[in-house]
Amino acid sequence: MPLLQRICDSLFGRPAKMTLPEYVQTAIKQQQAASEKLISWTLLLIVIIFGALYYVSPKTFSYSMAQFAPVPWALLAYFVFSLIRLGLSYKIYLPNWFLMLSIIIDISLLMILIWSFHLQYEQPASFYLKAPTLLYMFIFIALRTLHFEAKYVLTAGIVSAIGWLTLLSYALMTSPAGTITRNYILYMTSNHILIGGEIDKIISILMVTGILTAAIIRAQRLLTKSVKETISTQELSKFFIPEIAAAIIKSGQDIKPGYGELREVAILHCDIRGFTLITEQYSPKEVMQILTEYQSKIIQVIRKYQGSVDKFLGDGILVSFNAIKPSENYAANAIYAALEITAKINQWAEERKTSGLKPIHIGISIASGTAMLGIVGDAARMEYTVIGDPVNMAAKLDKQCKIENCIALSTESAFNLAVKQGFKSKYKIEIRTDRKVKGISEKLNLAILV
Repeated sequence: MPLLQRICDSLFGRPAKMTLPEYVQTAIKQQQAASEKLISWTLLLIVIIFGALYYVSPKTFSYSMAQFAPVPWALLAYFVFSLIRLGLSYKIYLPNWFLMLSIIIDISLLMILIWSFHLQYEQPASFYLKAPTLLYMFIFIALRTLHFEAKYVLTAGIVSAIGWLTLLSYALMTSPAGTITRNYILYMTSNHILIGGEIDKIISILMVTGILTAAIIRAQRLLTKSVKETISTQELSKFFIPEIAAAIIKSGQDIKPGYGELREVAILHCDIRGFTLITEQYSPKEVMQILTEYQSKIIQVIRKYQGSVDKFLGDGILVSFNAIKPSENYAANAIYAALEITAKINQWAEERKTSGLKPIHIGISIASGTAMLGIVGDAARMEYTVIGDPVNMAAKLDKQCKIENCIALSTESAFNLAVKQGFKSKYKIEIRTDRKVKGISEKLNLAILV
């Protein structure tokens, strides 16, 4: 790696290896176009201020004795160029070469204006080195940060430094002998030149340029990184729920298969009754439309109650509460979600019936307990999942809904936990004791929710 690249990486961090999406580039380009309008107006305002200050300030020279008054001509040229630049900024997107040329012209005109002071006032060239107009160079450099590209700031700073070095060289070559001094007081109160003082000005110009350039580069890299993470989250959200996608992005390289932790959770299992028959009666496109609508209705409710979809199992949906999203009322939220899902699907069923379509019916089962939240798969294909007794219990209780002739049920322990967490029902919940559930050796007490 080249030395310069290593220095840049150590100062600014490694650049994000990505190309910004076209829509982001377009947005940045629009902002840069707007910035060029602002820069053009500012430059025009500066030349107007120059002109106003020149014409209202008292002159220390005699117009009749001065051989040439170049300042008005320099200001006029500056004003004309600023008007042209402003007009072009509203008509076209200013290309890079024009922006670079504009920087050179802006600063060159400023230098010519400063240089002309010694002619205007009939003084030796060293006279203009005291001109406070030099400070406007810092405005010209800072203005280029609005374009949000370091190359324009760097160009403005380098051209300014070269310009002032040129003025210094001209003053040294044309000033009479004995003009150079090391006496600071003499330098400040006469037309003598203190070379160290002028070099300090050049160093200041370059230092300000370097600081602003560093700030722009760091800001660009932060923007690129932020856009990259946003896009990554959006892409991952197509395959994971937003909470998991955000966790993956936030954790970065720390996310790997084998990670796991224990959580107290509530698990909700939901599926469509008679789905096999539906797949036989409808076309694949119609089946997928039904699944999509069914899932979208349920997911809205799940998110409302801080649940997280662990996985889609065909027509089944496995949802966890307090696994991905921490929640103090996870069991209560699970039962509230089950009741709202039931109401929503019943309404959907009526709407389909009214439209002459076959209504969709579902079954919901809920269990609670300790489960493991972990990452399975390999480095090429990872998946968050919840593993443990509550997951198995909820899945096995699915068929029990049919046996109990209900839409939604939970284990009595999950229901009692929900009540303890604040769950309140408008209707009396029936508890059925000693129920034999297929795949579970011990008998269970069940709460019939709907």
